[in-house]
Amino acid sequence: MTAPATAAARDRGPLTIIAGGGPVPLIVADAARRAGRPVFIVGIAGEADDSIAGYPHEIVKWGQFGRLEALLAEKQTREIVMVGTISARPDLKDLRLDLGAVKLMGRVAKLLLRGDSDLLTGLIGMFEEPGYKVVGAHEVAPELVAGEGQLGAHAPDGGMLRDARKAMKAARTIGVLDAGQAAVVVNGLIVALEAWEGTDRMIERVGQLREIGRARWKGRAGVVAKCAKPQQDLRVDLPTIGVRTVQGAAAAGLAGVVVETGRVMIVDRPAVIALADREGLFVLGRTRGEGRTAK
Repeated sequence: MTAPATAAARDRGPLTIIAGGGPVPLIVADAARRAGRPVFIVGIAGEADDSIAGYPHEIVKWGQFGRLEALLAEKQTREIVMVGTISARPDLKDLRLDLGAVKLMGRVAKLLLRGDSDLLTGLIGMFEEPGYKVVGAHEVAPELVAGEGQLGAHAPDGGMLRDARKAMKAARTIGVLDAGQAAVVVNGLIVALEAWEGTDRMIERVGQLREIGRARWKGRAGVVAKCAKPQQDLRVDLPTIGVRTVQGAAAAGLAGVVVETGRVMIVDRPAVIALADREGLFVLGRTRGEGRTAK
């Protein structure tokens, strides 16, 4: 049920969601609507899910920055959420630029050469300079992010907690280098670090290492950890796990998944926890520090 729009919500105008792929843009839109906030969605062509059709929306192609600017002005937008998956970075030479994009071509070209964190920070600046406020998906839908402690039916033992601590430390270390957000530790040994392949592919690689005998353990052991990079702007780049993450961890023979409390999004949390419970994996939220983990 949609709540009546408050005066504050009306004053802020519609929340404009610039939507990539996956279910999260719609989750954010639904949360905003429940709070009484008008919603307008700008779907990125080739990325946005068809489900955005349930809201007022327009589709914009890569390179149509001028059209995007016009839509934001037409809808009297003040606040923007950028959320959803992008299958690949656009190649500048393949883009058909409109006039608005041509004016920004030099700046956009430089951004595309940067690491993910610097690229996304640059995009925020491009929206904030004309006066728009960029807000995070988790600010609109706080239920998306992981809470503290044990999130499912299964709890880690002491050895698993030690692996979780080391995996989180490893993930934070590579995050400083803007290299990745996740790591796998098994029985105290770092087995994998995430780079450009992404978390799910990294977990697949762990399974492959086990299959060929490069990594060996009996039963379920080891932990995949995911956390935000220290320099990461969570407004546009919130780390994410989902059902596929747990499926991969189970297939690789891992014992559990640990994520940073309040700084990692769990997409379709009920399905994630249900799958982990069935497979015998723990899911744990852990704060950035090295202190105790709630049971």
